[in-house]
Amino acid sequence: MNLQKYVLGLALGGALATGAAEPVTLVVDCGQPESRARITPNEATLSAATSGVMRVTTKAKASWPGVTIRPARETWDFSQAQTLLVHIGNPGAEPLLLHVRMDDVARDQAAHGTGTIAPHSKGVVAVGLNALPFRLTQPLKLIGLRGGPGAGQELDTAHVKRLLVFLAKPAQPAVFELLRIETANSGAIPTLDAGTFLPFVDELGQFKHGDWPGKLPGTAAFAARLKAEDADLAAHPAPADRDTYGGWAAGPQLEATGFFRTAKHDGRWWLVDPEGRLFWSQGMDCVRPSSETPLTDRTNYFEKLPPRTGEFAEFYARRGRAPVGYYKDANRIETFNFVGANLRRKYGADWRELDADRVHRRLASWGYNTIGNWSEWSVIAQRRTPYVCTLSAWSPPIAGSRGYWGQFPDPFHPEFAEALRKAFAKSQAAGDKWCLGVFIHNELAWGHDTSLAEAALQSPADQPAKQAFLGDLQKKYGDIARLNAAWGTRHASWDALRAAQTAPDAKRAKGDLAAFYTRIAERYFETCRTEVKRIAPQQLYLGCRFAWKNELAVRAAARFCDVLSFNRYDYSVAKDKLPEGLELPMIIGEYHFGALDRGLFHTGLKATKDQNDRAEKYRAYLEGALQNPLIVGAHWFEYRDEPLSGRFDGENYQIGFVDVCDNPYPETVAAAREIGAKLYKFRAGK
Repeated sequence: MNLQKYVLGLALGGALATGAAEPVTLVVDCGQPESRARITPNEATLSAATSGVMRVTTKAKASWPGVTIRPARETWDFSQAQTLLVHIGNPGAEPLLLHVRMDDVARDQAAHGTGTIAPHSKGVVAVGLNALPFRLTQPLKLIGLRGGPGAGQELDTAHVKRLLVFLAKPAQPAVFELLRIETANSGAIPTLDAGTFLPFVDELGQFKHGDWPGKLPGTAAFAARLKAEDADLAAHPAPADRDTYGGWAAGPQLEATGFFRTAKHDGRWWLVDPEGRLFWSQGMDCVRPSSETPLTDRTNYFEKLPPRTGEFAEFYARRGRAPVGYYKDANRIETFNFVGANLRRKYGADWRELDADRVHRRLASWGYNTIGNWSEWSVIAQRRTPYVCTLSAWSPPIAGSRGYWGQFPDPFHPEFAEALRKAFAKSQAAGDKWCLGVFIHNELAWGHDTSLAEAALQSPADQPAKQAFLGDLQKKYGDIARLNAAWGTRHASWDALRAAQTAPDAKRAKGDLAAFYTRIAERYFETCRTEVKRIAPQQLYLGCRFAWKNELAVRAAARFCDVLSFNRYDYSVAKDKLPEGLELPMIIGEYHFGALDRGLFHTGLKATKDQNDRAEKYRAYLEGALQNPLIVGAHWFEYRDEPLSGRFDGENYQIGFVDVCDNPYPETVAAAREIGAKLYKFRAGK
């Protein structure tokens, strides 16, 4: 398909966006005195560095240093714009993470955007103004989804009173340059009738009220799409320089151990495949034929669901409550799997086997060599593409801990090691040479550098972590009076402290709290490593997939992990590094980009303007990862788009390589093939 003919917007209510250049309207020009007069510093100083540039020097250790920008009149009217673009320069030698916030008048609601500006570079921080490429005639509250009409922030874009551009608690003074501010996608935004908006999900799980390139017009189109993709895959085989495992067959020959391992070669960290070839893990998460969406309390969202008996019965299911979102307190949620139903329509009764075969063919054609987290075992079991193993065995948590995905497991509890041992022993990945390595857990709540120690003290007396902490304290202080003097507490005895469920003043007790935090982290990682190596001594332990972290946790992980793993949602990881003194390979467990021009309501964690921009951001991210000497792989989250109507926790992100009807996004696929073709030479600096 000719990408130049791709339409960049949704056809909604009869209005069709075109591929022409999008209108951009100048809001603030820092080359003009009138604009500069409306910029005031917040814990920063301003200077007119050059014509057209306002230089902002922030104070160190300030909370939110930056600038406030106000309109020439009372408010700005951004109601006909889709995006605010803040152009910023970074004259310094380190990347800068900039934040942009805008506030309205009536409710002081805020919209936010963030972006990293590379050293000695210029970049843009974008803020979505109207979350969707359409508006409704009146508000409509929808439940169980993150993005959509009535979901998320409700900024009054017609009455914006101020913009703020700032850094978050910089440790050192920083400098950035404010260039100009523009709005993009200006023009008429289609309006849909709220009274007829429901149902908005069609029979195939697509947005009912829109049209866009690639939308499946009906079930009869599956056959033609299948034939076209067969021709495309035949025309684009896997890169010719790959070996059996996807390693660099044309590269240097290293020692072959029969399993994946790590090695530093010519100043860069690499994985090494079982045949002894250099390997960089280009991975895809959630490779599976399912993406369930809840039906409970909202069957009126769906235009036509198939009968609950017959050939589509297997796509109805019941699941327990969600960790967050609307279904957090629901006991039993009915769901439907549009992806599975569409694969059944596409392939017939043998849909599982035929889909699994196509997955491997697609990944190879796209330049991928790894199946990532949370993927279907029936796909992995064909052993045509290396994969990672994930263990998330439950064990009793530290009762006082808190986290987005749940409480932190107590590594001092005897059930912790036992649960991991049992889970891995049952895994078919144990000892499998196709298994690249083992992740244990995902996005644990590591908090700040005293949080887990505080949580232990806030737990009941029989909490194993608390007992271990008190043992350390008794050994150090002996007399409870000495502890009270150090912490500023009034515990009558060690037993009284054991019975208490309060944390001390974090500043007074910081040394002890941080020391035990480190001990918790080290006990956690040491136990995980022990259990992996007990059952599969030659397989790699890949860590815990940090999303939230602090230096103490990372340093503890570095003592025991073969590879450190991070879920890094950003526009670049080229400059990512470890705390000073650490030298260890890293792998990116998750990243993605999304856009709103293909009928979904949420871009995911990193927004892009459209599918072409998404492909560019994807290409830039991977090139940065390949240039980083520590990074040995990056895994895209995820293979398929999330449901338009939201998954169990409401996420409904346009982040897939394929849509709900199993159609690949050609722009992103083209970028992946380009990266795949040069992956190893690019990594090697050739």
